[in-house]
Amino acid sequence: MPVVGVPREVKTDEHRVAITADGVLEMTHRDVHVVIEAGAGSDSGISDDDYRGAGAEIVASADAVWERADLVLKVKEPQPGEFRHLRAGLMLFTYLHLAAYPEVARALLDAQTIGIGYETVQLAEGQLPLLVPMSEVAGRMAPQLGAHFLERRQGGRGVLLGGAPGVRPARVVVLGAGTVGWSAAWIAQGMEAEVLMIDRNIEKLRWVDQIHRGRIVTLASTHAAIARALADADLVIGAVLVPGGRAPVLVTEDIVSTMRPGSVIVDCAIDQGGCVEGIRETTHSDPVYTAHGVLHYAVGNVPGAVPNTSTYALTNATLPYAVELATRGVKAAVAGDAALATGVNTAGGRVTNRAVADALGMELSSLDDVLDA
Repeated sequence: MPVVGVPREVKTDEHRVAITADGVLEMTHRDVHVVIEAGAGSDSGISDDDYRGAGAEIVASADAVWERADLVLKVKEPQPGEFRHLRAGLMLFTYLHLAAYPEVARALLDAQTIGIGYETVQLAEGQLPLLVPMSEVAGRMAPQLGAHFLERRQGGRGVLLGGAPGVRPARVVVLGAGTVGWSAAWIAQGMEAEVLMIDRNIEKLRWVDQIHRGRIVTLASTHAAIARALADADLVIGAVLVPGGRAPVLVTEDIVSTMRPGSVIVDCAIDQGGCVEGIRETTHSDPVYTAHGVLHYAVGNVPGAVPNTSTYALTNATLPYAVELATRGVKAAVAGDAALATGVNTAGGRVTNRAVADALGMELSSLDDVLDA
């Protein structure tokens, strides 16, 4: 009987868990044994008894989970303290973001672990079905986070996002018209901010314009356009994405230096390296720092702040793929699903995803060749 392991997340302030009780029940109905570390779901409102009732085995330590599992389900990339658990042939299914975390890539390659990244599972139409739900959550949270840090007591300009009768609202610039971007823009305009969305894809901008009928102003992306927009912005939301690769740097330090003191940047692309030059990742416990008088919010796991919502949204998307991996093994599962095949970042000590290989400057290997070896 295959064994799926779910350890408790150890990344700072990460409160999500990789499976719900309903997900466990689905696994057990497929004759998959699920082993879960005690307390793994508590921050998401899922008790050990909930998991037991669905057929899971609760164990006291993460060691027992990793040692027994054929497939480990996680939410975030393995942390340095978890590298010792990696081993040859183990399937690890989680957000990897290897372009931003090359040390994780090296650990997976050294251990010859099969690393499958949620964020690189890609449909033929280009959609990223396992990234979308968390992108929606992060996008919807970005304006409320920005609004909070615009408060004077938080170090911001003291600007209310929606303004007041007779007083101009905050100016919000959203960089990127993908899932994070349009989710953020939608919420920001609903909060009655003045919203400008910038993207190089005119078709995406046309869609936003048709949906929102001018309530969100759209602008084609150029360096000059970004510089002009940010000089007048109260809140900037970074929402750019290159699937599997490093996020492009769109905001230089020179541009940041022209922004108003007390304005705020929320860089939702930080888990892919960030779209602001020199930005460094922060945590929920210490979420912002100031550079050039501008507050920088760069938490790499924004949805972890709302784990109940996020865990259920994530499991809804990942469960069908996890079931296939658990019941069929990686070779058979990817043979029947081209989207899942793009999710395999590492196998047999080789990089098997082109975007990841390019981002890391490593040689690309054929997944079929690696799995057949």
